[in-house]
Amino acid sequence: MKERYEGIDGLKAYAIIGIALMHVLSNGKYELGGFVFGRLIPSFTNLIFLFMMVSGFGMCCGYYQKIIDRKISMEEFYIKRYIKIWPYFALLCALDFVISPNKNSLFEVFANLTLCQGLLPNANISVIGVSWTLAVIFVFYMLFPFFCFLLGNKKRAWGVAVAALVFNYLCGSYFNVGRTSIVYDAVYFIAGGLIFLYRKEIAEFAQKYKVLPGAILLIATVAYFALGSSTLTMLFFCVAALVYTLGCRTWGGLVNPVAKFLGGICFEIYLCHMVIYRVLEKLYLVHLFGNGLLAYIFTAVAVICGSVVFSVCAKWFLNKIETFLKEKVNNRRVNHV
Repeated sequence: MKERYEGIDGLKAYAIIGIALMHVLSNGKYELGGFVFGRLIPSFTNLIFLFMMVSGFGMCCGYYQKIIDRKISMEEFYIKRYIKIWPYFALLCALDFVISPNKNSLFEVFANLTLCQGLLPNANISVIGVSWTLAVIFVFYMLFPFFCFLLGNKKRAWGVAVAALVFNYLCGSYFNVGRTSIVYDAVYFIAGGLIFLYRKEIAEFAQKYKVLPGAILLIATVAYFALGSSTLTMLFFCVAALVYTLGCRTWGGLVNPVAKFLGGICFEIYLCHMVIYRVLEKLYLVHLFGNGLLAYIFTAVAVICGSVVFSVCAKWFLNKIETFLKEKVNNRRVNHV
């Protein structure tokens, strides 16, 4: 049975809101300054690494033991991954192409629909531009059985984590590879896997010493802004955030119905929020109230609310189609019998 950590949804919910706020600010080019708009909100771009760490942890909770014990076939595993992602992503790609149709977009839509675009070297795909994250995560899914082997024991997992950290450094200093590469991002997935291996001890620690994990998270946040956004400071922050989250099991900031709802559709919101932004831009609503704070707040709220509504409606629509197709197939089987 898949393990459930209630605070994870809240963590993902806050992360996706932060990423949406960052994209609205950077694309709208609002005339805003100070620490909040000059450093804090722009830094939310790195919350994507938190998603990767949570993805590594979550996949291990759901599938690690099944893969190790061979209780799930490779066919079943990959079919589940495609079914979970492809229909919604295909719908978004089609909408993006309709908004801006051209030959280049057609080529990029094809690459996106394979879900193999993450294997391209230095791909710069503009159709659903934020989907570079999905591309990296799907490569992680492709490699997940190998990932389970790497986490086969704690000693090996720590060695792999060190190697991944060195590779991350070499990607930037020698190979000129950025965060769109699975090799650069691997250290975050591995960190999520390591936390999975120690999840029981971590959860007990976080629940017993409730103030301490929060204090460590605060220190990690201060260190991030004081020392800069390096891989080490981001890893420190992501690990501290996930450790703090594992101790959250009761009602609070990370555990509540709103956080659970948003966390459940966070990746759908992530993929569609820039499409919603482009629609608002074409309707000339992005700077409806000028170029200041009011315009930014209006656009950010419109993008987040629009993304939530679109995600819910799209999932409902796709579920209806899936149900219809299943009924057709079942009726055909009955008629043949």
